[in-house]
Amino acid sequence: MKNSKNIFSNYYINFSIIYIIISIIALLLIRQQTESIIYMYPNSFEEVKKINNISFCFLFLSLIIGILFIYIVRVNIIKFSNDIIDNIDAFISDKEIILETNDDTLLSKIQNKFKYMIEIMENKNKIYLEEKDNIKSLIANISHQIKTPIANISMYNETLINRELDRDKQITFLKNMQHQVNKLEWLVKSLIKMSRLENGIIALNIQRYRISDTIANALSGVYLKAEEKNISIDVDIDEKLELYHDKKWTSEAIFNIVENAVKYTKDNGHINIKLYKMELFTKISIVDNGIGIDEGEINHIFKRFYRSCDVINTEGVGVGLYLAREIINKQSGYIKVESKKDVGTTFYVYMKN
Repeated sequence: MKNSKNIFSNYYINFSIIYIIISIIALLLIRQQTESIIYMYPNSFEEVKKINNISFCFLFLSLIIGILFIYIVRVNIIKFSNDIIDNIDAFISDKEIILETNDDTLLSKIQNKFKYMIEIMENKNKIYLEEKDNIKSLIANISHQIKTPIANISMYNETLINRELDRDKQITFLKNMQHQVNKLEWLVKSLIKMSRLENGIIALNIQRYRISDTIANALSGVYLKAEEKNISIDVDIDEKLELYHDKKWTSEAIFNIVENAVKYTKDNGHINIKLYKMELFTKISIVDNGIGIDEGEINHIFKRFYRSCDVINTEGVGVGLYLAREIINKQSGYIKVESKKDVGTTFYVYMKN
């Protein structure tokens, strides 16, 4: 406030000085002209005097009006500035801000922009807090997932160092350690994939490929596991059908779904994979006769690191389905699930034509 008062005081002084100089020059010019008129017409002295007085009064009134105008502008600008400062102070203090957003004034326009800026900042802050919570949750989940295999490796290693075991037991412990190392390696790879997808580091190479080749690539990684459990995998697809998709990542998504089907289907079970061409999408159905999913858990199975209590003793970390959904969603597709407990589960993968 003091600074603004000093600025406007300077404006008054400068304006007054400039106006007085201009007025003096104008009066001198008028006087020179009137003297010439008096010299030429001596009887016109009174009329010329009136002209001089009127000119002086006009200049004086102009000075008063100019100063008054500057004063009014000063008051409005200070009020305008104070309103903006009050809004900023209220925002900083997290108080309620009264915005005159419906008036057609300069303040209203600025307040509208200010309101928009506040909404953007609040939205960004909300996103930041959500990301912060997600990071905390992710770190907690990673710590939990990594802790178990590391503890197991440490236990096996300590046993091998401190106890004298015969060769067969040593091999058993070493195989168990290798299993835990493989689990750690798979977890780290999955976390890297998940991080790259979430942060947009990976650019999907979406082109027109035969979907049969993509599904074949996915199945090549699960046939051995299926054979070990004597699970049949029947595929009914149009080998010539082409879809726009990223071949590598879509294969990864389908592999994760089929691998889950193999994992949670008992020995001598079966899995059916079919394609249905629709107007906008092609539907890939993956049907198993496994243990099924409880209805209350269907909305949770795609969450990161989520695992049902029913499968807590089965190998896995709860990343596969999360990755599958992220991959399909990033290609403008989506996944639906239908399941009945102890009957089986059907995953529907919808890919854009």
